[in-house]
Amino acid sequence: MTPDELQALVEADEIDTVVMAFTDHFGRMMGKRFDAGFFVDEAIHEGTHGCTYLFTVDMEMEPVPGYEYANWRRGYGDFHLVPDLATLRRAGWTERTAFVLCDVHDGADHEPVAVAPRSILRRQVERAFSMGLGVKAASELEFFLYDDSYREANERGYTDLRSSGWYNEDYHLLQGSRVEPFVGAARRALRRSEIPVESSKGEAALGQHELNVRYTDVLTMADRHVIMKQAMKELADAQGISATFMAKPDDSESGNSCHLHLSLWDIGSDTNLFSDGSGGLSETFRWFLGGWMGHLQELMVFYAPTVNSYKRYIEASWAPTRIAWSIDNRTAGFRVVGAGQSLRIECRIPGGDTNPYLAYAAALASGLDGIENRIEPPPRFDGDVYSAADQPRVMATLADSVEQFADSEFAQQAFGAEVAAHYSHFFRSEVAAFNAAVTDWERARYFERI
Repeated sequence: MTPDELQALVEADEIDTVVMAFTDHFGRMMGKRFDAGFFVDEAIHEGTHGCTYLFTVDMEMEPVPGYEYANWRRGYGDFHLVPDLATLRRAGWTERTAFVLCDVHDGADHEPVAVAPRSILRRQVERAFSMGLGVKAASELEFFLYDDSYREANERGYTDLRSSGWYNEDYHLLQGSRVEPFVGAARRALRRSEIPVESSKGEAALGQHELNVRYTDVLTMADRHVIMKQAMKELADAQGISATFMAKPDDSESGNSCHLHLSLWDIGSDTNLFSDGSGGLSETFRWFLGGWMGHLQELMVFYAPTVNSYKRYIEASWAPTRIAWSIDNRTAGFRVVGAGQSLRIECRIPGGDTNPYLAYAAALASGLDGIENRIEPPPRFDGDVYSAADQPRVMATLADSVEQFADSEFAQQAFGAEVAAHYSHFFRSEVAAFNAAVTDWERARYFERI
């Protein structure tokens, strides 16, 4: 909606709350709820402030030492939240509420905060634009549904939860109908939120589903992605059930993917540059793919950001295990689909836990470097990539991935030394937290029998 439309809805007493939001490094929505009258009078023009510690906390919101960006010595001051009015919309999943995403600016010089995820993607979009390139994208996001509420799941230690389904329901319309009270509500809520929906379907695990929204420019797609997750979690909470986007919630089931679809377009003619115009693949396609694949391992933390992410990469599980590309082949990490204007690269490596701003930024930085340096991809692979022992494997653990990222000259060049150091510390802190934890697996294995 436009600011004038919001003003009219506020005056008509149809909207009384405006949420100003941004994502932290985990991709979680942070922000404030404003009285709608105050927002249209003040905050829409002036923005608001938030504490810099939000880019230095762990999952439990504890400040982690060792960051240069913000720390106790610097006093954890404020940054400035600047509403991006292009994202202003009704929050169709709740009542009488509007929602706007914000860019995060420094509180002193009002420049974009370099380590903010949306800032990182914005810089890559601007780089593409300077090359005459537009970027279109779509996120294919999967989730598991449980009949337990989030509160009940927490109280039970997230174990022995009751799945919303009891057999593999991939494309099954009967099982899909049983979750329509939630999934149908999510489709309608997203449409009311000006996020156009394509479809929903059952997926290849118990209680697993997928809801797809329409492709668009890459920044808008990342925005739609994070709003979609927030909306679905709030809807699930209101219905007394739970939805999870973690990459591998159960080791006996396949995991949640987030396939990324990307294509490059000529800004002047709005033409898909991956096509050579005669049914084939262009040099732009080839070099972009070469860069994306070539830099994948050293930027893996942006695609697979948690310890759990790497549990998804199991042979014959629909998740890729090797870095290869192929045409319409679901065993490959990079699957090329579509033709002509719909031609695109589908990267099947990210999971449902990915932060889309970081994942899309990594893909763009890599692909644009491929174009600039004419990086050749490996030969196309035909056949079962799972059985291709000669193809390189994806990284095995977050610990391995973060060290590759920390040592990467390309990461420093593409994102800046400050960002590379900041996120190296962030991911190392996540690894350290896991290494210090005692897990259920350890108790079951060692409590009695060791």
